[in-house]
Amino acid sequence: MTSYWHHKRTDDLIDRAEKKAEPMFKQAEKTAEYNQACLLDIFREEGVSSFHFTPSTGYGYDDTGRETLDRIYANVFGTEGAMVRPQFISGTHAIYAALFGILRPGDTLLYAGDPYDTLQTAIGLGEDSAGTMKEYDIHCEVAPLNKDGFPDVPTIIDYITPSTKVLALQRSKGYALRPSLSIEKMESIIKAVKERYPNIIVFVDNCYGEFVEAREPGHIGADILAGSLIKNPGGGLSRTGGYIAGKQSLIEQASARFAAPGIGLEGGATLNSLLEMYQGLFMAPHIVSQALKGAFFTASLLEEAGLTTFPSSCDERTDLIQAVCFEDKKRMVRFCQAIQEASPVDAMVKPEPSSMPGYEDPVIMAAGAFVQGSSIELSADGPLRPPYTAYVQGGLTYAHVKHAVSYALQTLFEEQLL
Repeated sequence: MTSYWHHKRTDDLIDRAEKKAEPMFKQAEKTAEYNQACLLDIFREEGVSSFHFTPSTGYGYDDTGRETLDRIYANVFGTEGAMVRPQFISGTHAIYAALFGILRPGDTLLYAGDPYDTLQTAIGLGEDSAGTMKEYDIHCEVAPLNKDGFPDVPTIIDYITPSTKVLALQRSKGYALRPSLSIEKMESIIKAVKERYPNIIVFVDNCYGEFVEAREPGHIGADILAGSLIKNPGGGLSRTGGYIAGKQSLIEQASARFAAPGIGLEGGATLNSLLEMYQGLFMAPHIVSQALKGAFFTASLLEEAGLTTFPSSCDERTDLIQAVCFEDKKRMVRFCQAIQEASPVDAMVKPEPSSMPGYEDPVIMAAGAFVQGSSIELSADGPLRPPYTAYVQGGLTYAHVKHAVSYALQTLFEEQLL
């Protein structure tokens, strides 16, 4: 598996790729240093101590560690309040709880662009399933993106009706060849919409974007946001969980949906999850920078090999997802299988495309991760549909990403697929 280190063709590409990506590496490290300093200040201000890691059981009342972690998350994301819970099973679960908590029958949820595949069923845009928002007479509309793939303010304004209560923005591109939404771009959209409709609630799906930039959606006017702890903010240590951050009144509504009316933020046992959630959050700026450097390297190396990447190796980032277009089904599948072969866990497993809940096309998923489904650990996956795009994301260390992606490229060369 290490043969690529001794293959001149691949070695030359690796050298050129790292030199080309060097300026972006430095920017990622600079952002990590800033975010780490901010996080350290927040931990110190909250007086984090070892007793905050003490687990609670049963109802979880008066859990000081949980309540302090909520305040830390609110501070990190620039919001009034937050709820961080191991009981969230995914980012989709946290997003659904946030939206369902603030929407009521007759309300309309307006998405700027199509939401991520797994969320479409939950909000009533995908296949019929028990418990969708559609069942509760909550409607969802999608405002098309502009020709450049960005949310378009005039189009959003045209789609807003008296029943529109929430505007949802998705920070990451998900499984789509469109630009991700930077904090700067998001700020201009929120400002323009709020000037016209000051009472509209702006929700942000923040998955894959935490700590990639120096600011978060709460700092630029978003009312509520949500994400997963097995992505960026868990730092590779959290084994499950999610968060919602936003205005306190909205957090309370979301907590009532998540738990039960009358319980809300007051309950929820943390069991043995607090230490990993605190430490994972503290590690997150560094881990995110490692994954981000891996994304820059992936784009740079595969561009050198003649493949199309999106974003390109020199584009600034607001999330971790790196798309690579293989233009061929067999090539895409073999690349993902090679990433699995270069994983620390389940390297012997050979992933094959298969149907998955929430997706219309067969999906191949390569992820030899310590935490099942962790998107902050290196993975490569995507639905099998033209242009046969694999979405490479995560990486606990840059060295692992470099090794795995280089090995996958070498595999394509050796098997004459490239």
